[in-house]
Amino acid sequence: MIQYDPPRSPRETLPTMYDLPSEFPDEPGLPDTFHYDQPHLLDATFQPPNWESDRIFSGGDLNLYYDVTHPLWHKRPDWFAAVGVPRLYDGRDLRLSYVCWQEPAYPFVVVELLSPGTEDEDLGQTTPQPGKPPTKWQVYEQILRVPYYAVFSRYTDELRVFRLEGGRYEPVELVAGRVEIPEIELSLGLWRGSYRRCDRLWLRWLTRDGALIPSPSEQAITAERRATEAERRATEAERKAERLAAKLKELGIDPETLEG
Repeated sequence: MIQYDPPRSPRETLPTMYDLPSEFPDEPGLPDTFHYDQPHLLDATFQPPNWESDRIFSGGDLNLYYDVTHPLWHKRPDWFAAVGVPRLYDGRDLRLSYVCWQEPAYPFVVVELLSPGTEDEDLGQTTPQPGKPPTKWQVYEQILRVPYYAVFSRYTDELRVFRLEGGRYEPVELVAGRVEIPEIELSLGLWRGSYRRCDRLWLRWLTRDGALIPSPSEQAITAERRATEAERRATEAERKAERLAAKLKELGIDPETLEG
């Protein structure tokens, strides 16, 4: 082994995250940090105005059971949402999974984030195997009949959205980087900005006309900025009043005689 003086950094001599696989053939689609942050942003901005907040359920990386005749068969969407469904299971408990035959509604929209090991299945390009569970595409399109299915790649920044029409998924054309979904009075689109201290192109929910729906953290930042600005203006007004009072005193005028 070659010895270096001074010793080289482990970042130069040992495998990095770019050298080691993030997926394995028997475990494709293992999550990276993007698979945590992106669903969190979708969760935070999914606010359909025509549904009460306690009748909306959304989840990410949660087992979705879809076939009562094969109760162990499941898919695990990166993110999905259902409307007309209480946030808590039976109104009292956090869900361990989403069991479709025990819920009041199937998912209304599913989002998959492309990974090298799952891309073909996410895009419906795998061949179903006899005796094996159906593919994601089959489950979403033919079994659950999810009205909207979106696929987003962080590697190419490409968003593809499909709408169920006549029992088949048909691609929907993006307009200004987004797709309007009238049933929930929202649109789904791309936004470049900083979220969780990472500046990149993100997928998020927008109003029907494309305006941002702020997440709770963004609302807090905005409120803090407004409070800071109000404080700055109040301080500046106080300083102006003090300067004016000092000027009047120089002119031999008592500022208190001018009050009222």
